[in-house]
Amino acid sequence: MKKYIAGYGLVIISTLLLFSFCTPSSEKQVVDVINQSDTTTYQLVWADEFNETLIDTSAWNFETGGDGWGNHEQEYYQPQNASIENGNLVITAKKEKVGDNNYTSTRMTTLGKKEFQYGKIEARIKIPVGQGFWPAFWMLGSNIQQVDWPACGETDIMEHINTDSIIYGTLHWDDNGHQQSGDKIASTPSEYHIYSVEWNKDAIKWFIDGKQYHKVKINTNATTEFHQPFFILLNFAIGGDWPGQQVDDSLLPAKMYVDYVRVYQEK
Repeated sequence: MKKYIAGYGLVIISTLLLFSFCTPSSEKQVVDVINQSDTTTYQLVWADEFNETLIDTSAWNFETGGDGWGNHEQEYYQPQNASIENGNLVITAKKEKVGDNNYTSTRMTTLGKKEFQYGKIEARIKIPVGQGFWPAFWMLGSNIQQVDWPACGETDIMEHINTDSIIYGTLHWDDNGHQQSGDKIASTPSEYHIYSVEWNKDAIKWFIDGKQYHKVKINTNATTEFHQPFFILLNFAIGGDWPGQQVDDSLLPAKMYVDYVRVYQEK
């Protein structure tokens, strides 16, 4: 699932998003208290709670373009499809024509602004479910402009396609060619869940609502990509090689809701 960063001409992978209605602020506060990270092990080093009126461009970049992103995706990415509503980042995919693309959406990254090596990276997300939908929450090595993909490494914290109930977590790297290790877990994607990875010098572990479902050891010479800074991506693709090119237009516009993104590191 290769992707190209607009303006760089570099190959990279995967994508992301969320759907449904925002929770009341009281519910959000309760959920935050229940799911806060273990403060005996981790300390918060950065977060975006999306509580301001506008998206924080000191932390986030908007990628633009509609060249398929290496996966034959159908959307044109643009900043206009991202907004903040009731304490959530909302990425909206629409049926509208821009150039040769019949759909629009948003893809955001923290490249060059917020980059991290090791820690617990999590987001509380509600994703849209529909044929041709491909939302994602993921990370790429910050040296992608120098070494290209997959030598930069990629950590897909959450991906979902089409209408099934499966959430995917996957690692991609280079070891004499593209290598990957992934697993999946049944869930209720159209409801809010906390998607996270715990990443240290020995391994990366995947969780949904605190339940671990995948682990990859990275303490070998074959996985040196994962001992360097990474940046965060959020996006909502329409169509592509993985979900297929059939899109249920009746479900558009569709929205992906991100309550927060938080990064913790070990004390």
